[in-house]
Amino acid sequence: MTLLIIGGSGFLGTELIRQARTAGHTTAATYHANKPDETCQTAWYFLDLTDTARLDAIMTQVNPRLVVNATSAKAAWAVTAEGPVHLAIATAKRGSRLLHVSSDAIFSGARIHYDETSTPDPITPYGAAKAAAETGVLAVHPNAIIARTSLIIGHGRSTHEQTVHELAAGTRDGALFTDDIRCPVHVTDLATALLELATLDTHGIHHLAGPDALSRHELGTLIAQRDGLDPTRLPRGLRAHSTLPGALDVRLDSRTTQQKLTTTLRGARQFCQQPTNS
Repeated sequence: MTLLIIGGSGFLGTELIRQARTAGHTTAATYHANKPDETCQTAWYFLDLTDTARLDAIMTQVNPRLVVNATSAKAAWAVTAEGPVHLAIATAKRGSRLLHVSSDAIFSGARIHYDETSTPDPITPYGAAKAAAETGVLAVHPNAIIARTSLIIGHGRSTHEQTVHELAAGTRDGALFTDDIRCPVHVTDLATALLELATLDTHGIHHLAGPDALSRHELGTLIAQRDGLDPTRLPRGLRAHSTLPGALDVRLDSRTTQQKLTTTLRGARQFCQQPTNS
């Protein structure tokens, strides 16, 4: 099978490429802000998702059976909200399968627990852009899969893991919030689940997050203990007392999607007991 991974040079995209190639798939990938790993035996294409002509040219050249959108462009509306719709149009036109990775940022936290039937109620520009992308993608490509996820951890290379190391070393200012709660997922589990989900006879909304709901400080403590750092050096604080926008407590309920998969989405308490390369 030929795969095209949009955002292949990112944290999740890199793991998707690794697993797809290990499985024997022909893999191509796009990049924009992050320079790709040139040692990776993958065909790379520069892509700005707002450039529909360039997107069409890449789709024609690669002719993928599956397209996975793993991009992350923060609150840039043209890229985060409109870009996935352009991609869905191009994918539907060619009869390719589309898997669009979304975020728990589409929820306000007012309900705390959210399953696949929950209605998005974003309170940040980024959350609004991700919610708009979901609606647009399904409107133009009804057979697409939307996979919402949470904090992505793993291999010591995630943003949160790097932050923990810098805070413990005293090279970074800030704090890990004790009231900011999410359901972290390991990047290896997430990529495996995404590729498995794409092979199933399914479409629409799916949740792919870990079963453990943890604050950022609790998660940081687990990471520090795993990596031999002193967790007492991690400063703590309350997001509610900060100026940072966003939901406090958002817990994705992934049980319905998990029942469809053979891939197990481990909780952070489990995967943080293992070395960073697991």
